[in-house]
Amino acid sequence: MCRFSFLNQAVGQLSLANRLKRTRISAGTVSPVVDLDAAIGFVVAHGDAVDRARLSWLRVGAPPQQAILEDAEVGQAHDGGWPAIWGGEMASVDATCFRLAELDDLGALGRPAARRALDWLATRQRPDGTWEEDQSLSGWAPPWATPGDPEATLYLTANAGFWLTVAGHDARAAGPFDHRVGGVYAGVVQGAAHAFAAAVHADGTWPSFLATGWLGAAVLYRQEMYYESARIQVVLTERVRDMTPSDVTAMASALRRVGLSTDDTLLAAARRRLAETQRSDGGWASDDGDAFNVHTTLAAIRAFR
Repeated sequence: MCRFSFLNQAVGQLSLANRLKRTRISAGTVSPVVDLDAAIGFVVAHGDAVDRARLSWLRVGAPPQQAILEDAEVGQAHDGGWPAIWGGEMASVDATCFRLAELDDLGALGRPAARRALDWLATRQRPDGTWEEDQSLSGWAPPWATPGDPEATLYLTANAGFWLTVAGHDARAAGPFDHRVGGVYAGVVQGAAHAFAAAVHADGTWPSFLATGWLGAAVLYRQEMYYESARIQVVLTERVRDMTPSDVTAMASALRRVGLSTDDTLLAAARRRLAETQRSDGGWASDDGDAFNVHTTLAAIRAFR
């Protein structure tokens, strides 16, 4: 997982030739576009079996092979969560959210393993609507999951609230569709939304990591707290031009997952940023090194397919 932070490194511009390959000419204007065909080709060429299974699900809803699903679910703790690689056998809120993201890309949120994890996540919410890792993980947890750290608490609250929001409105995960705001986990998600909104500053900024902003904005948007979500989106829009492809793809795919339109100002800015940073091989560079370039590219496909 990347260390979500406010990044200000400049991303090298593409060569003129590569930029021209991804432009659309209309009414005398030139607008960069994301080349999804090239992105798909990059995943096919460089991804493994799981990556290609994720691609098939995202493109046409093709279910993965059983063995791939079982591998994605391996290691689940008896209580329903998944442990982190840094935390021994104790289930982790952060690790469980990460695993749910992988399962979502395989269309597996409705399987028993994910359902157990979601129920466990809901029971881990604290009375004030927030989430925090177990105190036994102190000293092991990374900055974004450190027990007792306010920035980590807000990030985990946005992350857990996001996945309970997604699953609460996903017929595969929740069974018969639940029309309440928040779906199956309505009360839990509402508590998360209000806890998060209370931490956001008047200018729309938030006292935590960059990813906390877009995850929280997604939760607020799906809770129909549109004004509160819009304040955060304005701040994110201003920061898009300095974001790395990893951040942009993660942000765009999260907001699209809760139904934000691709015509929205923030997502339009994200699409432009991705068009500017897409490489000539069709993929995008990951903050975590070349081994994760396929993951970043899949996130872009999820957002703008």
